[in-house]
Amino acid sequence: MKGTVGELGEFGLIRELTSRLTATPAVRLGPGDDAAVVAAPDRRVVASTDVLLEGRHFRRDWSTAYDVGRKAAAQNLADIAAMGAVPTALLLGLVVPAELPATWPMELMDGLRDECDVAGAAVVGGDVVRGETITVAITALGDLRNRQPVTRSGARPGDMVAVTGWLGWSAAGFAVLSRGFRSPRAFVEAHRRPEPPYHAGPAAADLGATAMTDVSDGLVADLGHIATASGVRIDLKSGDIDVPAQMKDIGQAVGVDPLQWVLTGGEDHAIVATFPPDAKLPARWRVIGEVLAAGTAGPQVTVDGAPWERAGGFDHFGE
Repeated sequence: MKGTVGELGEFGLIRELTSRLTATPAVRLGPGDDAAVVAAPDRRVVASTDVLLEGRHFRRDWSTAYDVGRKAAAQNLADIAAMGAVPTALLLGLVVPAELPATWPMELMDGLRDECDVAGAAVVGGDVVRGETITVAITALGDLRNRQPVTRSGARPGDMVAVTGWLGWSAAGFAVLSRGFRSPRAFVEAHRRPEPPYHAGPAAADLGATAMTDVSDGLVADLGHIATASGVRIDLKSGDIDVPAQMKDIGQAVGVDPLQWVLTGGEDHAIVATFPPDAKLPARWRVIGEVLAAGTAGPQVTVDGAPWERAGGFDHFGE
């Protein structure tokens, strides 16, 4: 293999990338034509798109190309699962400099492929373009399998709020990396490669979830979207939210209340949903709050009955 992307050329790069891919039964026609063909038995396709920009969403001195691939796939496939759908396919738009070592996009594709394997999906195509800043744009597709989509607008007073997956681990890992450390490794790896509970989205739909989202920008921020769309107040009980002992140790070492990471740290891609009060939830779900009438203050998220006054979740156009 030639040394850089520029030496490999556009078509050589595409050939090398597509040679690394695997297919699933949903892929009727993969890379090689003007477009892919993916089965959609439900006749409704769930679609989501997201972009990762070097320096904004990842750093090459912190994460390998493989890590970036796993992360890029995970954050998009989690959106599909959070609608109650099963991920089926992923498309890649890739911008890279000509002088980038050719091994980097290959390892990126390996990460995308392997994360798709975890979710039961496949990379089915995309495009590559020369540019100055590495940019990874993903479009993910999914199949509802005759379920109704679970949106953000269905939460009702009396519902319980429950979560499955990790909260605050990525933010704690980011704090560790920001201070020049590489351990505790579990938290650093959680930042590099989130592990969304893909199965939990469709399972939540089957359990009667009334509203659902993945935690990409922070628990308070993402539940805020549900509160606004549903016209309700969501009250979280801090005592019911798990804060691991090792996360507390990290917080003490860096001078941060770990509850801040749990409530506002993004990129864990846990699944949080509201359920009717009589729903029978498996042990993997942890009830962490309740849905209340909005009241005079309007739709909002509160913690232990009070508005959350500290910094909120991630905002691409914030400071």
